[in-house]
Amino acid sequence: MDTKQAASGGPDRPTAAVGYAGVLRELLPIALWREDADGRVVEWSLAAQDLLGHRPEDILGRSGADVLVPDTNRELARQLTRRVQAGETVVGTLPVRHRDGHRVTMEMWIVPAVDRQGRTGALLIAVETSEVLRMRDSLAALQSLFTQSPIGLATLGPDLRFLRVNDALARMNGVSPADHLGKRLTEVVPGVNAAALEATMQQVLERGTAVVDVRRTGRTPADPDHDRTWSCSYAPLLDGSGRALGLIASLIDITDSQQAQLDAERARRRFAVLAEAGTRIGTTLDLRQTAEEIAQVLVPRLADSADVQLLEAVLDEDGAGTHRGVLRRLAAVFPDPGAPTSRLHPGQTFKIPAGTVYEQVIADGRPMNLYRSDIPALIPDPRADALRTYLAGLGSARLIPLVARGTVLGAVTVTRLATREPFDEQDCILIDEVVARAALNIDNARMYTNQRRAALTLQRSLTNSTLPDVSGLELTGRYLPASDHDVGGDWYDAIRLPGGRTGLVIGDVMGHGVHAAAVMGQLRTAVRTLARHGVPPDLLLRSLDAVVADLGADEMATCVYAVHDPASGGCTIARAGHPPPAVATADGRVTF
Repeated sequence: MDTKQAASGGPDRPTAAVGYAGVLRELLPIALWREDADGRVVEWSLAAQDLLGHRPEDILGRSGADVLVPDTNRELARQLTRRVQAGETVVGTLPVRHRDGHRVTMEMWIVPAVDRQGRTGALLIAVETSEVLRMRDSLAALQSLFTQSPIGLATLGPDLRFLRVNDALARMNGVSPADHLGKRLTEVVPGVNAAALEATMQQVLERGTAVVDVRRTGRTPADPDHDRTWSCSYAPLLDGSGRALGLIASLIDITDSQQAQLDAERARRRFAVLAEAGTRIGTTLDLRQTAEEIAQVLVPRLADSADVQLLEAVLDEDGAGTHRGVLRRLAAVFPDPGAPTSRLHPGQTFKIPAGTVYEQVIADGRPMNLYRSDIPALIPDPRADALRTYLAGLGSARLIPLVARGTVLGAVTVTRLATREPFDEQDCILIDEVVARAALNIDNARMYTNQRRAALTLQRSLTNSTLPDVSGLELTGRYLPASDHDVGGDWYDAIRLPGGRTGLVIGDVMGHGVHAAAVMGQLRTAVRTLARHGVPPDLLLRSLDAVVADLGADEMATCVYAVHDPASGGCTIARAGHPPPAVATADGRVTF
């Protein structure tokens, strides 16, 4: 038998041993029995019966050595009895006889036990050696897991104070393991919403069920300048009766994976915004509607307000530059109808204040951010105190130039309220890309507006505003485009001819814009020239067809030409691709 002498103790030693055995009993099958001073078994536990097979009625009152000690170990057993009666506690390994005769190797604790008569017997505590080895291996594995795991691990008592902390958790918290012990989470790392986590842990203790993947975000002494995110799980430590002895906590730093998820979500959001911008911005070539579409895409998804302004100079059709340094508001969306910004309406113009962010952004063609107290600088006019006060309450603002084909057309101003996170780098990249794409639509609409204005001017200059007074006819006419946005090559004319006759013309050049109006002007001139030389209607249209052919293979036009002779009361008509004239009589009938 391998034995070690334990320090002898006073009367409290058996009590301490029994208490220790009570703790072990939760983890290991422990046999307990007591022998009196004569070596007779006077107490026998159920665990002893389970381990060694002897029923209480078969062993109580009998010599423990005779029943339990193999013959080859009797002398050793007598020596141990004398040592224990002398007050020693003996610990060692001893084979014990099972009821069926086989030997069970057990780890033994033999403790002196004094009865009421003052005689010293023994309290024997026995654990099967194979169970001890199993427990040793399990504890070694747990110890290795606890010390070497990259996962933060800790055990806490029922009062939620740390009992043990591994190095991984200590590194996460930036606090040594020793400085955790005996403290609550709120004392160690209060900056991670510790009170809420302690409430969760208390719930685990009370309900006896685990809680998995509780997310917490905050800053610890390990990284005081950046937020970190952890996944926290808590499981109760229960005794054999289901009573909670404490809990075990495990923490995984998921900051990187969380950031990857956020990046993926940002990418999805960016794609959605750009897809929406592509379908919603530039649906027409109307400048104001295009500006409104820009604001609607930006608000509220990316900003709380948007203000789209265009330089008057780029709208100045004659390019004289009389509007340099002046911005015109094309569209504006503001969140609070009761705020001073409600007085900012589309169509308003204002001179760019010198030395302001507006001037810098327009001049440099580069965006700029403003935060909190800097935002009122957008409106330097001291007379706008109410507006400046309102702007001071905003959280952030960004000015983005509208740049297309290398030219700064204007600027877009977006803001966020103080209750919202300020614009970060990713927000700025996305907003800038939306504005950059929209700038091309704005420029297309601007060029179309200018071209339409030029075409309309040309058409008006080439088309009779008043018809001549001619004998025998009462003339009236009106030009009405099929669309408000389309200026084309349509024209009508009345021409005085020799002999009191009158030539009547209606023509249409295919297409729209300046080119169609210019072609119309050439054809109108050709018809007038041919008509005044007395060319009959059919020959005039043949000659006009040759003129169109000379202008290019892609040109197409239709025309109807009539000559009215008041002397004969006749009217000669020729047409090329054009509907015939309609004749309306006084009774309401219409014929062609």
